[in-house]
Amino acid sequence: MMKYIWQNDSWPKLRWDSSVLLSLLGHARLLHGNLLGRVKRLGFQLGEEAQADILTEEAIKTAAIEGERLNPQMVRSSVARHLGLREAGLVPATRSIDGLVEVILDATQKYGKALSTDRLKGWHAALFPSGYSGLHKIRVGQWRGKEPMQVVSGPMGKERIHFEAPPGETVEAEMRQFLRWWELSRKDTDGILRAGLAHLYFVIIHPFEDGNGRIARALTDMALAQDEKLQVRYYSLSSQIMEERRRYYDILEKCTKSDSVDVTKWLVWFLECFERAIQRSDKIIGNVLAKAEFWPQHAQTGFNERQKKVLTCLLDAGPGGFEGGLTTRKYVSIAKVSRVTAFREISDLLEKKILRKLSGKGRSVHYDLIWPQVNK
Repeated sequence: MMKYIWQNDSWPKLRWDSSVLLSLLGHARLLHGNLLGRVKRLGFQLGEEAQADILTEEAIKTAAIEGERLNPQMVRSSVARHLGLREAGLVPATRSIDGLVEVILDATQKYGKALSTDRLKGWHAALFPSGYSGLHKIRVGQWRGKEPMQVVSGPMGKERIHFEAPPGETVEAEMRQFLRWWELSRKDTDGILRAGLAHLYFVIIHPFEDGNGRIARALTDMALAQDEKLQVRYYSLSSQIMEERRRYYDILEKCTKSDSVDVTKWLVWFLECFERAIQRSDKIIGNVLAKAEFWPQHAQTGFNERQKKVLTCLLDAGPGGFEGGLTTRKYVSIAKVSRVTAFREISDLLEKKILRKLSGKGRSVHYDLIWPQVNK
């Protein structure tokens, strides 16, 4: 009895109903075109800021989908360094964060470079520079072994198997077919649909011991970059997938735990998620414009260097992006001052209407920036 999609005789020839997707695809293309038009109006410098913000969010959220929390300041530092932007005062990134940023950038900035086994294995090695995933030693930069690869949840003894990947001994052949499909599909498949298909196809094969989701999402970005012929991302699918994480895993399970190779339901969800990612990026671009207006708006306001450093951190995090808001303790940590000095300088920023109180009393007071209003 067939239980998984890869056990179908037609695998890996995935099918879908174009008539169901036509309207969704047309709307996605319209939103996408509008976004790229808006980005052009940003100009070069602000365009770079938008790219940095979106890449930072992409890296944080693609890890969060797998349950891994990354330090936002470290991610921003790595992104800034890789893009050649200002990184003064930012926390140096770890090797694994640098590796993740490098994978995302390699996939998008070098979208024209051929996808190969060596390139995929190089990405995997970059994600796990220590050779460990958490506490577990894994095969890094190699296909997984012959042991069964199962996606499981639940406590020991009551595990639920969501999916089982093809046998380990078939991975080499499966990936040869995948790479052949990757090249051939550029000629005859819509670029956005191809991105969704690449994501699903790679996840089904699950060629590595760990990191398959992150690499699948990098491949999705690469396919979209090939479609747009752009090295720069101005929207983050991973951020939107994180917002819809439960639905993402549900639809993956339904499409992979199936005896049919019809993946229309997956592509419907993917197109809808893509649209929501485009709409979400409008907010990110708005944040970039607000950041650009902040300093000119306060050109006559006196700030010391410590205050500027803290304000830059708040601006880089974006509205609501500085987790828990600014506190006296965080000010002390960023500005490297005493609590008394931090309290005095925060009070000065409140008086100048740069900061506003969010909540709390005494030591637990939280603050946020008063952001400039930006016309879209």
